[in-house]
Amino acid sequence: MRALVIDNKKLRYVSDYILTARKKNEALIKILHAGICNTDIEITRGYMKFEGVLGHEFVGVVERCRQKDLIGKRVVGEINITCGHCSFCRKNMHNHCPNRSVLGIFNKDGVFAEYVTLPVRNLHLLPDSITEEEAVFIEPLAAAFEITRQVEIMPYHKVCVLGDGKLGLLAGQVISLRECDLMVVGRHRDKLSILKKRGIKIELCSDFNKRGFDIVVDCTGSPSGFETALNIVRPRGTVIMKTTTASRTTFDMNSIVVNEVTIIGSRCGPFPPAIEAIEKRDIHLQPLITRIFPLEQGVKAFRYAGRKGVLKVIVKVN
Repeated sequence: MRALVIDNKKLRYVSDYILTARKKNEALIKILHAGICNTDIEITRGYMKFEGVLGHEFVGVVERCRQKDLIGKRVVGEINITCGHCSFCRKNMHNHCPNRSVLGIFNKDGVFAEYVTLPVRNLHLLPDSITEEEAVFIEPLAAAFEITRQVEIMPYHKVCVLGDGKLGLLAGQVISLRECDLMVVGRHRDKLSILKKRGIKIELCSDFNKRGFDIVVDCTGSPSGFETALNIVRPRGTVIMKTTTASRTTFDMNSIVVNEVTIIGSRCGPFPPAIEAIEKRDIHLQPLITRIFPLEQGVKAFRYAGRKGVLKVIVKVN
């Protein structure tokens, strides 16, 4: 089958990739569209040392499945494939299953290919009102909703989102639903204008000098984002980390201890509220789409997605 494959940090398009055999609990899914994520770009730089088919944001159609009512239905899918019986799975902490594989990231071929297999329990039906282009945002939007599940954000909280990339713009829209005192800080006026049109306060990094935030969310995708977050959060405030990079960073642990700052790592999140928010048009996604490429131009699509100022790049597969 046609696929985008990463091997020794080299991304290439192939037309003869062999699909792994489908397991009994899995569905065979024909991929329609897939989104390029910053994590995918970091993998091409060595993050997770992954080799195989890249990609984890997708919408597809179920072609084969033991659950017959799913056949022919459009679906999206959660990316963590877990064992279901370890202590973490039994505590409903499936995303931390030590036996997990992760779609297109760890030990499981991803979705920049004609087909993928996924456990039926990972799948969510896509409502007719959501377009395929919008559907590729469901996984990262779920990650943004994880923030509000981990931390209770009240109207009186001062919250700052750092970063005006795809995740920062999604996180800003999700957090704005809590009607708190929110500001999103980034480097690009045109990207921030997407949120300004939604009534969200914005500020350019070059003009930003505020401190004392109750909650700071780092979506910068940069190792320096954490240092900035520590500088602007108030004593006994909370910093939520959404950034993952191939590079390593150092930081001042003293400021965390002295200011008694709470640090929370935040990763995957719940799909149902993300799907509902798109259905209700609480989240605007169309302005975040920069360009759509066919799968055959996938390598070019990745180069384009890595440019400064580019937001969501989508790969049309089938």
